[in-house]
Amino acid sequence: MPKGYIIGHITVNDPEAYKEYVEKDTPILLRCGAVPIIRGGQSTVMEGETHDRHVVFEFPSYQAALDAYNDPEYQEVMKIRHRTATSTILVVEGV
Repeated sequence: MPKGYIIGHITVNDPEAYKEYVEKDTPILLRCGAVPIIRGGQSTVMEGETHDRHVVFEFPSYQAALDAYNDPEYQEVMKIRHRTATSTILVVEGV
């Protein structure tokens, strides 16, 4: 079965307040089976435009990634990200 991924491209607008999001979302995603692959770090845009920060979480399946994103506890914590950052979030099926 192909793995699933949550991929986020994020520009943090309030770094101090965004820390609360990271502190609260991590345990939820880990509980849902996430394996952090990329979480911030150096990046170089080679083509096009994007946000400043990139994250990739791997899940056992596409459905598990969807379930993690739709988890009611995560949906509440997500509101912190909406207040403190601009983001594009994708759920993607792997190969």
